[in-house]
Order: sequence, then structure tokens, then C-alpha cells
Amino acid sequence: MQTLPPPSPSRLAAQLVRADAALRHRVTSAAAYDEQRVELRLSGDPSLETKVIRLLPSRLARDVTDDVVAHRELARLTPPRPLSAFRVGAAAAASKLRAYYAEAQRRSGIAWQLLAAVNYVESDFGRLREASVAGAHGPMQFMPATWAGYGRGSIDDPRAAILAAGRFLAAAGGVRNERTALYRYNPSSAYVDAVERYAGRIRRDPRAFLVFYARPLVVRTPAGYRRLT
Repeated sequence: MQTLPPPSPSRLAAQLVRADAALRHRVTSAAAYDEQRVELRLSGDPSLETKVIRLLPSRLARDVTDDVVAHRELARLTPPRPLSAFRVGAAAAASKLRAYYAEAQRRSGIAWQLLAAVNYVESDFGRLREASVAGAHGPMQFMPATWAGYGRGSIDDPRAAILAAGRFLAAAGGVRNERTALYRYNPSSAYVDAVERYAGRIRRDPRAFLVFYARPLVVRTPAGYRRLT
């Protein structure tokens, strides 16, 4: 079978520009996936990423860079897993999650954009239902012992988990220093940087939350990326 050449940087850049224009008009799963697929490709090829980023408008270049680098950093922390390792469920409605983030911000002082980014990184907004290899559970991935100190109600309930994350990050000094608090949440510099990059995107444009939410769940397996939703 003939091997097809990889897409050129100009073609990938054009795909990102089209997807971004579509998303700025209206957030749809199709447009979000178009953007996501290119970013996943770039995350595995830094040389190609550099070539593509140079061809993008400055705002889009910054957004894509944050997404690609964040994904690459998180991929270093978790090895590929077989499809059988994943348990998938429906996320709470975006409007409900947004209300939970706002409530947690009012109660704890932790920015809702940061809570949304943690929720995205930890469980794809609750779509990933399996426990972590370390034994963390729920949409914000709490260890049972930590939940005993900060949780109220069910560790699997999105509202309860988001409010608990706000309490934990506030107690860790997150109102003054987000990075230090995030490191307490997960002691990895790569994790902290990835969450901050996603949170930064949402801060620059709150619609980014809806874009992340609209993306299908794509997981990394030994055979490559697989779309689950």
C-alpha cells in the first residue's frame, strides 16, 4: 500500500484557521474536533508545530501553542493505555458546570477559569470515570484521604467535587499563588503548566471553555489516539 505524504504545514495552518473561524461564529463539536485533530498531530511533532505556528495569526498562534504544549506535557505524565482501561460517561451540561465554577469562585476566591481547566485536565469534564493509577476518584480526581478533609457529599458529584477543589486550592494559597496551589494539587511542574495554559486560554476568551467542552473525548492508546465520544 502506498504511504501518503504528511500534510504540509500550510495545509494544517489553513485547517486551524478555518476551524477557528467556525468556532468564533458558533461552537460546534465538528469544528472543535477539526481543531483538536490538528493540535494532537502537532503535539507529537515539535518540528512540524514550529512550522505551522509561524503561519498562523498571532492570536491563534498563541492559543494553538498553549493547547499543543499543554497536551504534550500531560502526555509525558501518563503512558498510553488500552481501550479497556477507560470508563466513559456523560458530562454534566456546560451551563451547570459553569454555574458550579462560579459558585466555587464565590466561596473560595479561586478563579472559575482555573477550576474549569482542572476539571478538563483531570476528567474531561467528568467524561472519564475510571480511578487514576494512584487511586484518585471523581471529576476532579481526589484521593479519598484528601476528600475526607475537603469534600462534602459524593466524590463523584460534579458540584461537590468542584466546590471541594476550590476549598483545597484556597487552603493551599491559590488566591495569591495559583502555581503553588496547583503543585499541591498535583506535584508535577508539567501538570501545573498545562493547567495554567488551559486556564489562560479561558481567561483570554471565555468561549474557550465551550470549545474544550465541545471537543470529543480522545484518548491515547498503544495503537494511537482513539475517539470515544
